[in-house]
Amino acid sequence: METPTPDAHRGGITVRRALELPGLRSGLPEVVVGAERLDRSVRWVHAGEVPNIASLLKGGELLLTTGLGLGTRPADQRVFVRRLIERGIAALVVELGHRFTRLPSAIVDTARAGGLPLVQLHREVPFVTVTEEIHTEIVNGHYTLLRRADEVHRRCTEVLLGGGGVPRVLSILAEFAGNPVFLETADGELLYAAGPGGQQAAEPLQVWEGLRGRPGARLTPPAGTVLVDVPGGGQGAPRARLVLPAVDTPPHPVHRMAAERAAGLLAVVLMQARQEEELAARGRGDFLTDLAEGRIAPGDAPAQAGLLGFRPAGTGLLLPVVMRFSPADGTWAALARTVLEELSAVGVPVLLGVRPVEGRVPLLVGLRSAADRDPVADRVAAALRTGVERAGLDRAGAGPPVVVVGGPGDWDTVPAILRHTAETATAAQGLTGRAWYDARRLDIELLLWRLRGDPDLAAFVDRALGPLRDHDATARPPLLPTLETYLSHTGRKAETARELHLNRQTLYNRLARISELLATDLDDPDSILTLNLALRARRHLASG
Repeated sequence: METPTPDAHRGGITVRRALELPGLRSGLPEVVVGAERLDRSVRWVHAGEVPNIASLLKGGELLLTTGLGLGTRPADQRVFVRRLIERGIAALVVELGHRFTRLPSAIVDTARAGGLPLVQLHREVPFVTVTEEIHTEIVNGHYTLLRRADEVHRRCTEVLLGGGGVPRVLSILAEFAGNPVFLETADGELLYAAGPGGQQAAEPLQVWEGLRGRPGARLTPPAGTVLVDVPGGGQGAPRARLVLPAVDTPPHPVHRMAAERAAGLLAVVLMQARQEEELAARGRGDFLTDLAEGRIAPGDAPAQAGLLGFRPAGTGLLLPVVMRFSPADGTWAALARTVLEELSAVGVPVLLGVRPVEGRVPLLVGLRSAADRDPVADRVAAALRTGVERAGLDRAGAGPPVVVVGGPGDWDTVPAILRHTAETATAAQGLTGRAWYDARRLDIELLLWRLRGDPDLAAFVDRALGPLRDHDATARPPLLPTLETYLSHTGRKAETARELHLNRQTLYNRLARISELLATDLDDPDSILTLNLALRARRHLASG
């Protein structure tokens, strides 16, 4: 995207630029006062000679006059200029010769006091030529403004069609505006923040915290902030709001236009997301993923987490938890809502996010002490599963959720623990029977999952279990389930028979047949280890 000029940002021209055009330049313009204000934007040009001309103006005009309407008495001249200043015109240009050979001090002093640029022309110029030239420049400026806003809209549309989300749209807006950009809910909760290129990730959030003044307070936008509602909240209410504060550079009209176009696109995204809960949960999921992947410095993490509502007190111990679950698209909103409701009763600070692409629900939980780890894990896992059931997602064909809990840590160590827990949760997908799994005791599962694409692993499984697999393909009853149950009970036959609803003799016959087919001794520890590893690896080969 080409670098914009200041005039292109405003969608018009400045007083300085108007004086440089051939029409006014031919009049030998002299800036009498207000030279420091020549960068004022000219919205339109008006020529007139009537005393009450101020009542015909709306502000931002460059007024051309020969001075006939200014009056002859100093008091009238001061009133005339003062009314123009009150209207907020951009500049007053007086052509000398018809009424004045030089501008009276009453006019000059009043313009100086009111900060109004005052220009006198030493040669006669056709005002119609001047207005045509300036109006053409203004129209061209507005066209440029529209073209630039449309370019931002096109880039945002391409990002969304290419699979990008709200953060990428906000990044494009922030880059264009040269300021941080925020998306907040209708209630003032921060959903996403983005900064212009070259800024550290923490800076937009620090700006947001500064705008709020104190944790939990509503945003107080500074003067000049662009606020654009994102429609779709029902009965004309906004669903969310875009905030472009004046931080590094003052926003211009083109920034508002670009934000308004982006708001239309974001309305569609929010409608697809269905609920702000899901969008906020996605934002928290992005934060937790960035934390795990080392894209957030440990020193910046507490402040960013605080902006997202997570402020653990006391020891500062944190417990990473990851639920692996893959509901259908469009159901993450219900999941986020019901799980958050259940977690609110757990009694400890919790930061919950969702990562639909990976099918993960990552969490950080505040602990009072390391001894609380297992009891808190029990309560969190129960809340997660209850939330899934309440949302009706346990009946949606997504498979049962798997909850994996890491070890406790602080802000310096928790990123690596969270990363390991998330990866282990992926490796544990398909495990059943426990309310939650300890990530520190699933290293074999994780190792086998990492090797799932290795042909040597497939060959190992085939050697260890191939005969049994071939038997089950043609004969009944299948024997692999018997072997899996037997090994899960570490060779205890009575418990195996009870779970399979078999009498002991039938179980003994099946185990003998398994030993025969595999040519192995089921009482040999090495054989048991081999079969255990092969059965675990077989699950990962099937899922890979």
